[in-house]
Formats: sequence, C-alpha cells, structure tokens
Amino acid sequence: MKSIISLFFLWIITIIFSIIWTFENPEKIEKIKSDFKKNEKTIISTVEKNSKNIIANSFTVAVEQVLEVSDKTAFIIYPKNEKKFDISKLEIYTQKGFLINNFKSKKLNLPEYFTLQRNGGIKTIISLMDKKIALISGNEKNCFFAALILLSNGNELFKSKCLPALPKNNDFNGLGSSNVHFKDKILLTLGTPEKHVTENSLLAQNDSSKFGKILEIDKKKLIEKINDNSNILKLNIFSKGHRVPQGLTIMKNNIFNVEHGPKGGDELNLVLKGKNYGWPNSSYGTNYLKNSGGNGQSYPVNHEKEGYEEPLFAFVPSVGISSLNNCPSILKEYYNKPCLMALSLYGNNLRKGNSIIIFLLNETYSKVNSIEKILLDNTVLRHFVTDKKNILYEDVEGNIYVSADKKGIYKITFKDFR
Repeated sequence: MKSIISLFFLWIITIIFSIIWTFENPEKIEKIKSDFKKNEKTIISTVEKNSKNIIANSFTVAVEQVLEVSDKTAFIIYPKNEKKFDISKLEIYTQKGFLINNFKSKKLNLPEYFTLQRNGGIKTIISLMDKKIALISGNEKNCFFAALILLSNGNELFKSKCLPALPKNNDFNGLGSSNVHFKDKILLTLGTPEKHVTENSLLAQNDSSKFGKILEIDKKKLIEKINDNSNILKLNIFSKGHRVPQGLTIMKNNIFNVEHGPKGGDELNLVLKGKNYGWPNSSYGTNYLKNSGGNGQSYPVNHEKEGYEEPLFAFVPSVGISSLNNCPSILKEYYNKPCLMALSLYGNNLRKGNSIIIFLLNETYSKVNSIEKILLDNTVLRHFVTDKKNILYEDVEGNIYVSADKKGIYKITFKDFR
C-alpha cells in the first residue's frame, strides 16, 4: 500500500514539475513541436470530381478540387509550355519543407536551424536556370532570422540579422511569400515577422535591415554566389515601408504587390523603385485592440502628407490578402482593361476572406476602378499555380489552379459570361 501511495505522489510531483517547466520554457516546447512537425508525412491523394458553381457578377465560377494535400504550400510550379494539365507534373513546395511531385513527397535539403516555430517554414521558392532557392525562417539559440538556401546542396546564400522582438512576439506568417523576375533582377518580398506591432515593425524604415522591404537581387551576382559560395550576395532595397508584402506580380513592366495591414488596411500597391510605403508610420489599419495584444491606436492615414506612397486600394476591414497575379486570358479579354487577381486567407468576422478578388484598373495603372470579391466557402486560399517565374499558369481550356491551406489544389473555371 505504501508503495502505491509513493508512486501516486511521485506521479503528482512529476506532473507539477512538467507544468512548471513547460510554463517557464515555452520556446523549448515550440522547438520540440517544430522538430516533430518537420518530419511529419504529408498526405497526398487524388479526389473524386466534385465541381461547384458560384455565381459572380458577370459570369459563373466553377471550383473543383483536383488534389488533396494536407500541408500549406510555399510555391507551386507547373511547366510553362505544357498546356494539357497533368496533376503528376505539379511541383508543390510545402511550408514544412517537402517537395511533392508525381504523387511522391521528398524532404528538402535544409539546414538544421530551419524552424517551424512561430508559424515558420519555407515561404517562397526562387528559380534561376535549373536551381531552386528557398526563403526560410530560422532559429539558433532564440535568434530568429530569415535565410536563402540553395536546395541542391543546402548552402546558405544569405542570412539576415536576428529579429529584435522577444521570441514570443515573432510571427513568421509576416515574413512574406513571393518573388518575380524583372529584367536582369529578381524581386523578393520580406515582411516584418510579427502579428502585433513590435520592435520588428521599425525595421521597415531601417535601411540597415532587410525586413519590411521588397528586395532586389542581381541575377548575375546570384549565379556567382551559387558557383562560389565564398562570395557575398548583396540584397538591395527596391522599396521599403512594407508590413507583410505577401503577393507580387508584374503587368507590362509595372510592379504590383498586396500586403497585410494590421487590424484593417490590407493594401494593393503600385511598387516604384526607391519609394517608401509608410509602415509603421502610416496605415489604414489600427493596432489591434488590447484583448488581441495591441493598444487599439490608429495610424495617420494620409500617406502622401506624411511623405509616403498611397496604396492604390486599402481594405478596411481586412480580407487576409495572400497571392497576387495577372488575371487569366479569359478575364482580360472580357474586361478589356488592366486586370489583377488576388487570393485571400481567413479574413475576419466583419469581412470574410476565402475569396478570389478581381481588381480592374484604369489605363495608367494609377487607380482601381472596380473590385469584385468572389467567396469560395471556407477555402483558405494561399497560392496560384504558376511557372518558375511566378507567371500564372493557364491550361489549354483556360482554367487556372490555386492552393487552399491543408486541403490541396483546386481548378478554377470562368464560364457562362453574361
């Protein structure tokens, strides 16, 4: 009987100790969870055809899931010249660090410091010639940072300085997740990784930091770095004052991005070299309310008066904007004017996300004339399927394809124009 009582007390003491240790070491718990998730298998499977029609303003949108994928995507590539769509030819890079191709999942060659802590992971894939480079989040001894990794051999091409905020205040959902090829350069988005306003926000105005910027990488210098890793890769600031520049695209040599505001203030911007887009000094959003970690304070909304670039459009409330690309050919021909398409994540109680968003611009790209938001039920839309240079993929029938978090790949068809 005494031994049973002793075991019982030992069990109670062990539980109390575990609770105290967990409370005092939250980052170690996060690290353990991250290491476990990095080795978790991705579920991939084909699905039965089940198309759903959604009535938009001038046409119908047919939505059909074509592949089930249990993870969030980081980038999805389909061969540019192959117009007949074949699911097995998709290259799906997941945030957890896997490549899915031909229904097989392969773990990517990433450094030990690669972390899924604080919503981290792979955020985008840069393609140059036959090489693939991953933008990742990293953690070493509570130093959280961003890095560019050459996937063929795991070499580190670039590593940022440590984020200044306390580890618990970092959120790599804010790192950004897009890149485009622009002439002899690659443009890469790098946000301020945080959920609520912290010291990380100030980096967007700090020229010695790469965070809160759209960065410019010279392709020739990048190739030199790949061939000789002893070289230093320089990332130049193309524009600054960005919070979370999530989507990036080019239309007739004009660069556009979408980015997350704080509570409200998601933006569509015409991005000009050398310009400042105001964060954290100007925004149409507010700092989250106290019960959500902020102080509820608003920001000056007059960007121009403060010396910053005004957004082409700001969503108030936010929609959880994600990817951005040119509209598919069928919409360009129908509208016959500049047309951009974005995807959105969750949104909020006031304005739902889970949508395809169509922006119609004037001929000088200086004004948004119309916005249409097409709600796709509870699908958290993450990425367009594109070619290696982030140009929208369209199959022979004019369909496009998008990813939804932890659900997979969907085919989108625009039809029955009225």
